Amino acid sequence: MKHLATLAILCGLAAPAAAQETVTFAWTPNPQTPQVDVALAEGHFEDAGLDVQLVSFPSGREGFEALLGGQVDIAFMAEFPAVVGALRDQDFAIVADLARYTGSRIIGSAEAGPLETPADLAGKRIGTTRGTNVDYFLSGVLEKAGVEAEIVNASPVDLVSALSRGDVDAIVPFPTFYAAAEEALGEDYLELRVGDYQPHFILTATPEMVEDRSEVLEAFLGALAEADAQVAQAPEAAMDAVTTSMQGAMSTQALATMWEDVDLGLKLDDGLRDLLVSEGAWIVDQGVINAEAPTAQSLADHFRGDALSEVAPDAVRLTK
Repeated sequence: MKHLATLAILCGLAAPAAAQETVTFAWTPNPQTPQVDVALAEGHFEDAGLDVQLVSFPSGREGFEALLGGQVDIAFMAEFPAVVGALRDQDFAIVADLARYTGSRIIGSAEAGPLETPADLAGKRIGTTRGTNVDYFLSGVLEKAGVEAEIVNASPVDLVSALSRGDVDAIVPFPTFYAAAEEALGEDYLELRVGDYQPHFILTATPEMVEDRSEVLEAFLGALAEADAQVAQAPEAAMDAVTTSMQGAMSTQALATMWEDVDLGLKLDDGLRDLLVSEGAWIVDQGVINAEAPTAQSLADHFRGDALSEVAPDAVRLTK
């Protein structure tokens, strides 16, 4: 084949392009994964011999369900659906952790009283979306503070309006709704930052990608590792790539403010696994899933760091 390509060049003919491996990726433009934006903008996937087909879903959970159904090869999501999948004994692998959000908060209205410490939540009506990572976060805050409150279940899009109307005294929404809450409440906006819980934004892959297409997975993560280094070296350029990808839905200034609460960088370590153990125990205790509470050992098979180790050896820190 090499001789044919050389002959083609000598005869003035173009050599045939190398075949690209197709990877179907469940991902939607968002503020927390600049590595993907940079890799797409700079052509890192193409350079790695990949034809990455993006498939957008309304939520990471739905993208994960598509992965479990074999509709996509790799899916981006927060970590919470992964522990649900593990408790249900579903077949998937966690292959990378792109970023961690460090700014989790509880939002209140001044009309409902002060919100300076978790103790101020005692007896209040607090809106959140039950059975999600924000519900887990709220439960942990209340338990640690030793206070009780009335939890009101609401869809993510209804929480801000419920607080504005006074239907609830405080809310624990997903981070994407923080700005909307501050705008809606104006001078009445209050927030309580409690740093006990950090959502992780992870990549999951099908068993086929990990076992039969490991070289393709390695190429995919290698492209992200290259972009990861660029994000660290030139964050302003990375912000431009993200705002372009989001088509102006978020300004560069707003993104810079959000990134103050985001720990960016590819990794895969025991911290994520420990979080899944804690979340799994909470899910079982809530009666959401009838299963045994997970352990680090029972979750170990879902953590597959081999491909990431090949392209970023220092990023993987998993104990056996």
